[in-house]
Amino acid sequence: MLKRFYTLVIVCCLVCFAQATDYTASGEVLRYEVVYQWGVIWKHAADAKLTIKRTSSGYNAMLTGKTRSWADKVYSVRDTLKSAMRADKRPLRYEKLTHEDSYYARDVVNFNHSASGTTASCARYRKDKPTASLSLTSSTPAYDMLSVFYMLRDVDYDRLARDGRLKVVIFSGKEKETLTIAYKGREQVKLRDGSARDSYHLVFSFTRDGGKQSSDGINAWMSADERHIPLLLVGKLPVGEVKVYYSSK
Repeated sequence: MLKRFYTLVIVCCLVCFAQATDYTASGEVLRYEVVYQWGVIWKHAADAKLTIKRTSSGYNAMLTGKTRSWADKVYSVRDTLKSAMRADKRPLRYEKLTHEDSYYARDVVNFNHSASGTTASCARYRKDKPTASLSLTSSTPAYDMLSVFYMLRDVDYDRLARDGRLKVVIFSGKEKETLTIAYKGREQVKLRDGSARDSYHLVFSFTRDGGKQSSDGINAWMSADERHIPLLLVGKLPVGEVKVYYSSK
């Protein structure tokens, strides 16, 4: 159950759609609280932090996620995503470090962009197993699970609302997936501190080649102001659901 928290935190980072932000000028830090809900039971289970820094050739971004002390006793999570990007936010190198309970894994994806699309070489490292290598290709621009967040912050939100949905290709490390973002309208959302915020309601879904769904739909709410901050993400679990809240602390 807790293993799925981190996947939801990652998707939370795909919700921003700002058009003219200066978050890369001096770096930016976004923090999130992951809450498990089962009926009337609420438990703050994990925390996540997303950072970006400017480099001489582009940007370096990192997302870290970890369970809280009580959740560590059930299922410990210490995961990290890293993405080195060009100035136009296209990824050059993506690394995923997974440390969940006794399981450890490392995936590295190196991207190559051209006029004909995107190719990538992927190396998958597992404990006590030979390194697995594979290649991924797309006829359109492709991103990783972290760089896509920053690409989406440059999307014209008015166009998304008019078109209803947007599709983006993602190389996750072992496969190519399509992320579809569907616009559901504008509404008030209640945050963990009890405040209500005007927001845009979006739904995320992932599919593999052939259109096969690879995860349940995830609902997200983004602030309807000039900052366009992801405020809340809700995903279903076999028992209960997970809610990921933006934290200004």
